[in-house]
Amino acid sequence: MRVVDRLAQRESSWRELEVLLSKMGDARQPRLNTDEILRLGELYRAACTDLMLAESHDLPRDTVAYLHALVGRAHNAVYRAQGFRFRDCARAIFDTAPREIRRDRAVRLSALVFYGSFILCGLIAAAREDFTEKVIGASYVAQMDEMYSRPINEARKDAGERNDTAMAGFYIQHNTSIGLQCFAWGLLFGLGSLYQLLSNGMILGTVFGHMARTTYAENFYTFVTAHSVFELTAIVLSGAAGLRLGYGLIETKGQTRLASLHREAKRALPTVGASAVLFVMAAFVEGYISASRLPYWSKASVAIASAVILALYLSLGGRAPRERSRLVVRADAGSNP
Repeated sequence: MRVVDRLAQRESSWRELEVLLSKMGDARQPRLNTDEILRLGELYRAACTDLMLAESHDLPRDTVAYLHALVGRAHNAVYRAQGFRFRDCARAIFDTAPREIRRDRAVRLSALVFYGSFILCGLIAAAREDFTEKVIGASYVAQMDEMYSRPINEARKDAGERNDTAMAGFYIQHNTSIGLQCFAWGLLFGLGSLYQLLSNGMILGTVFGHMARTTYAENFYTFVTAHSVFELTAIVLSGAAGLRLGYGLIETKGQTRLASLHREAKRALPTVGASAVLFVMAAFVEGYISASRLPYWSKASVAIASAVILALYLSLGGRAPRERSRLVVRADAGSNP
């Protein structure tokens, strides 16, 4: 059989490859199933062979050019390396992340460990004066008392006009270091993340409880109220991502530990992304609002708005419109007597 005749019989395969490539590139179309992906690979390899035959036998330029373009499209589809796209980033944060967070048991365990230790130590520190020094040390207690001994307005006036943007950058660096520790220590089979969650919960809860019983309580809560919602939630999410890594090392599901770790790390990425966004938001609130001269009611309003935004994000994010409407109807029905 002549090469020309053979390639003429192959035109139907080229058209089939074009259809699969068009379906793969159309966001409105469903993703290719397993059989279609395997078929795409077969057609791509066959098209490469057809291109070599067309070039070696000096077939018409139009045919060679068409096959060049087809093989190039197929190559980019099979071996594509997509760059950064805001659409993909937004989909991961606002669609994938809340859906994964809602169904992830690691998030529930992380919240239980962190908030449980936070509330328990806060109550004990508020009731017993000696407890605080045992947890954070006498020198740190003295440092905290000195830091919040004066109202924010007086402290800023004595320190002069500071650069809020620079402070926000400092808080981003500080918050990120906490999140990275909670996440990265999950490589110790999750025990490192549990320790970080427990220690951060104990220290922060003790500080909150201790300051509540001092004469500096108003100064302290005026500073921490606005950004606490975002920051504490970010700690929980970063710890949950670390627990997810530890789970991958313990429950391999028949895979090698490295492959299992890769599987769970990929699953934890949306949670890590949401945690990073919350840390950055907390840093900006801390730099521009918490340390400002704004009255306490305005900072409390920011905290309430932050809590409402988080509640809506975690409960409605990633749901289909019909599913969201059902949840709203249920909430309305529950609120009516």
